[in-house]
Amino acid sequence: MPEKILVVDDDIDSLKLIGLMLQRNGYEVIAASVGSQALTKAASEHPDLIILDVMMPDMNGYEVCRSLRKHPETRAIPIIMFTAKTLIDDKVAGFEAGADDYLTKPTHPAELASRIRAILSRSVAQRPQAIAKGATIGVMGVKGGVGTSTIALNIAAARMLAGDNPIIADFRFGQGSLSLAMGAARTQGMVNVLSKPIEEIRPRTIEPELVVHQSGLRALLSSARAKEAYFSPPIESIIALVRALRTMGRPAVFDIGAGLTPLIIQLQKELDRLVVVVDPLPLTLSMAREILNEIDSLRPDNARAQVVVVNRAASSSLPSWQEVEQILGREIRATISLASELVSQALHVNMPIVLYQPTAIASSQLIKLSEELHVRAHTVTAVEMP
Repeated sequence: MPEKILVVDDDIDSLKLIGLMLQRNGYEVIAASVGSQALTKAASEHPDLIILDVMMPDMNGYEVCRSLRKHPETRAIPIIMFTAKTLIDDKVAGFEAGADDYLTKPTHPAELASRIRAILSRSVAQRPQAIAKGATIGVMGVKGGVGTSTIALNIAAARMLAGDNPIIADFRFGQGSLSLAMGAARTQGMVNVLSKPIEEIRPRTIEPELVVHQSGLRALLSSARAKEAYFSPPIESIIALVRALRTMGRPAVFDIGAGLTPLIIQLQKELDRLVVVVDPLPLTLSMAREILNEIDSLRPDNARAQVVVVNRAASSSLPSWQEVEQILGREIRATISLASELVSQALHVNMPIVLYQPTAIASSQLIKLSEELHVRAHTVTAVEMP
């Protein structure tokens, strides 16, 4: 895929000339003629490089550059300042505003192309880090009441224990049990964000809606108010939110509800990892097998489902490890022992299990699951044992 370059210049002739030169060198070109348009396109298009003119009618290039550097989603984009100003003070102002390079007009096309190649080459080493920081993990249940929110909350909390900076988001409108588990009083953040026009769903508008748990874990929450279940935002807005949260969390963890709904079918395309939570009852396992097969058909071959068993209590009437594998038609990779008493105690103090009792067996298993999700680019299935 060719690198994408945003060219910002109010001189249409200059815009066309630079754009033509870039296209001849194999780059994808997007254009903006004023500063405000440049900010919008930088946030929505995520260019690999910005060529930015200084003299523009609404905002000058220095103001645009400073604004780009303030926001997480555009902060790391390399910027070349391009202007007719030749004084040293002008160049210093450009670098102080955050530019990576500064060229004066007229510039020979070969020099501009050389500077672009050099800057793009330097930025390549930073791209894997940006991708790693933007991992997305979705957690869904085959049906309600199997512990989906508990798994999602503890995956996020375990990543925080590991030194990451996760965000957890609850997409279960009107069923927001995460807000209750975290003891959060303000629970309208998710609806507030998704009620905005799609072009306004950006990190800078999401940040004020986040709730910060006493542990420091950040959350975008839905409420448990029944009337919120009628809320039905456009799928385009939800996808825009997921992509914005990808840039804000390391990782971003999503509680996405139960069943293979149209929302989940669309969302799974945006997820690096997907956890499906199931209990071991024969009926639920049959449902799980069908859902897992459908998920496998939707996701890439390297993201096929794997199974993690969550065991609440031993029972001779429940399927064995081998029987669960046979029913689901796939290997079980790990078990998690979730005692109901431990879950109740953690809920009582509004604390994730891994933070409430870090040395408990369940905590160790949940932390191991979070590490597995963190490093594997696969779909993961969690099977919950009652």
